[in-house]
Amino acid sequence: MAGLSAMRVRELRDVLRAQGAGEARGIWSVCSAHRSVLEAAVEQAMVDGTPLLVESTSNQVNPEGGYTGQTPADFAAFAREVAGEGGLFRERLLLGGDHLGPHPYRSEPASSAMAKARELVRQCVLAGYTKLHLDASMRLSGDPGPPDTALDPELVTERAADLCAAAEDARAGLPRGTPAPVYVIGTDVPPPGGETADAAPPLPTGRDEVARTVALSREAFARRGLEAAWDRVIAVVVQPGVDFTASVVFEYDRARAAPLVDFIRSAPGLVYEAHSTDYQRPQALRALVEDRFAVLKVGPWLTFAFRQAVFGLEAVELDWLGGRRSVSLSGLRSALEAAMAERPEHWRGHHHGDADGLRTLRAFGYADRVRYYWPSSEVQAALLRLFANLRTCPPPLPLLGQYLPRPYEAVRGGEIPAAPESLVRHAIREVTRVYSRACAMGG
Repeated sequence: MAGLSAMRVRELRDVLRAQGAGEARGIWSVCSAHRSVLEAAVEQAMVDGTPLLVESTSNQVNPEGGYTGQTPADFAAFAREVAGEGGLFRERLLLGGDHLGPHPYRSEPASSAMAKARELVRQCVLAGYTKLHLDASMRLSGDPGPPDTALDPELVTERAADLCAAAEDARAGLPRGTPAPVYVIGTDVPPPGGETADAAPPLPTGRDEVARTVALSREAFARRGLEAAWDRVIAVVVQPGVDFTASVVFEYDRARAAPLVDFIRSAPGLVYEAHSTDYQRPQALRALVEDRFAVLKVGPWLTFAFRQAVFGLEAVELDWLGGRRSVSLSGLRSALEAAMAERPEHWRGHHHGDADGLRTLRAFGYADRVRYYWPSSEVQAALLRLFANLRTCPPPLPLLGQYLPRPYEAVRGGEIPAAPESLVRHAIREVTRVYSRACAMGG
């Protein structure tokens, strides 16, 4: 097992070495716990012959279960199961933790919030996560300063070093020969999940700010005797000026990010990790990789593609089976809308407007708050009924072409069967393929 883990970490370090040698290579990271998304990502990795990096966030997966109901051990087992079913050998699956820190516990005092964050990090290491993004930038109850201001960077880096110490302690309890985890420091501001205002793109992190983050982090690690761990810090999270709202995508602007790029080219052994790269155009993603944003995170765009595909399938179902009294239609859109109305906490702070506008944004917005509702039992039942209806009564190809034109072409070309699950995975692969090409990973 240690040898397999070492291979996974080595694949990640190969990307860094390539960047250091001036080769524009990267790795894309799937931030999702959705089975269809992971299945499509596994398919992409199999086509490319590359490793697959899958990460969970601290809100999504944590010791209390997060919004997915999974602990780190649960998530690791789930990702390995999906990878194995798709034929991806275990040594080619890399597991990572995104924004690991006290964010889920930020309403608590620092003492309890950080204790829970340390336990989160510990469980990630024990579950086999090999890439850990340590992020303690969020304000906790009782922290000094006005509520809406950033924390003192020295306090942020001290807390991140505290989390690293917890990871190193956990690693010491693993079998001899188990490779040490690699670390990512820094954060993107505002917090992950997409902007909420459409007015202007976020400002790129300043050169001096990222330089200070690196320097303070190195000092904080050294004060705790974590010099060996510092040697395994591979990337810094910054804001390159990209993000998205419910209805707007802020594109990468190389000119605005030039000071950031200039800094990282003078920082041997480090690359940038770019969050919220969803919906960027292919040329923008490639430009990010060329500018040493070697790790590209994607999440909402993948479930957005899943949602597009199943909504298309429901339109096919209505046209094809809507007049048949013997068929019980899925009612997928209605089930989703009911679930979102019953539990609005996942979209209320992200969408604004009148009733009609909210209905549209909930279903179609870039922020893809729909992704929180797929696990609902009612929604799952509707989705399964949709797939069963279309398997039992396959629609004619011209009708598929009307609502799912790209998967339809793949069916016509003999690339995939016309089964609903295959059509959905193909739609998601439209996104994974963009990232694969941007990172120069293959097909």
